[in-house]
Amino acid sequence: MSHSYQRSRLSRSQAMTKVHGQRGSALVIGIFIITVMFLMSATLINVVRDADEQVNLEVWGTRALAAANSGADFALSQLLPIDGSTGTCALNQTWTPPNEMGFANCSVTYSCVVQNFDSQTQYRITSRASCESSGCASGAEDCLRVSREVEVQARE
Repeated sequence: MSHSYQRSRLSRSQAMTKVHGQRGSALVIGIFIITVMFLMSATLINVVRDADEQVNLEVWGTRALAAANSGADFALSQLLPIDGSTGTCALNQTWTPPNEMGFANCSVTYSCVVQNFDSQTQYRITSRASCESSGCASGAEDCLRVSREVEVQARE
C-alpha cells in the first residue's frame, strides 16, 4: 500500500511542477488573444467608416448629377421656349436649383455654344453642378464637395 501511495504522491508532485511551469504562458496567450481581437476590431471600425464615407459620396454624387441634369433642362428651356419665342444661348450662366427638391447647397453653372454644320444650327449645352455639405461654408474638416458635369446637344 505504501508503494501505491508513493506513486500517487509522485504523480501529484509532478503535476504540481507542470502547473507551476505553465502559469505564465496562459497570461501571455491571453494578452496575445486580446491584442489580436483589438486589432481586428480597429480594422472593422475603419472598414465601416470607409463604407459610410462611400455611401455619403454616392448620395452627394447622385444629387450633383440630378442638379446638373436639371441645369441642362433649364438651359434647354431657355434656348427652346415652349411658347415659340426666340430663345437665348449664353455662356457661363448660373442657375440656382430650388432647395425644397433636395438640392440644398447645390449650385449649377451652364453654358451654351452655337455651332453651324451644313446649314444646321447645333447647340451644345454644358451644365456643371457642385453640391457640398453644410460644413463647407465654415471650413470644417468634414467638408464633402462633389461635382458632376453633363453635356447636351440640340438641333434646330
